[in-house]
Amino acid sequence: MSDLIVIVYPTEDKAEAIRQKLVNLQKEYLIELSDAVIAVKQDNGRIKLIQLMNTTAVGAISGGFWGLLIGSIFLMPLLGASIGAASGALGGALTDYGINDGFMRELATNLKPENAALFLLIRKMTADKVLDELKGTGGTVLRTSLDHAKEQALRDALAASPGFGQPAPAETSSHN
Repeated sequence: MSDLIVIVYPTEDKAEAIRQKLVNLQKEYLIELSDAVIAVKQDNGRIKLIQLMNTTAVGAISGGFWGLLIGSIFLMPLLGASIGAASGALGGALTDYGINDGFMRELATNLKPENAALFLLIRKMTADKVLDELKGTGGTVLRTSLDHAKEQALRDALAASPGFGQPAPAETSSHN
């Protein structure tokens, strides 16, 4: 079962930096993301969704490959590739992978203009190591499907100072 976490940041850049940090943690096998989307409320009130994966492009590439392969069988590779790419792009554009776009748009309407919400669908994670990496990054938890204890640990990590948990540097004093 996956967990949903929605964290609000003051800017799109801050949300993107945290998303990139989580993608890097995924490369270290500390977290497994099913989806990571940034929703930004623009000044005109419209909601912009910034997907991690462009399903239209993926569909076009996949469709183009299969169209080329099938077209080659019938000695029309270019026609097959173009039809495959077009149908793949259409299929990709109609695909809603991960978190439901309508749900994200609805929840993002509560944001202040230019604020950004980072929507995360997490399959699994090594919670203590991921929370250590998120310490002091700020953000406000808008919604989660975590239990109360895990949600509170997330809130505490986001609110903590970046050096939290590490010994303070020794002060030097001079007595003259």
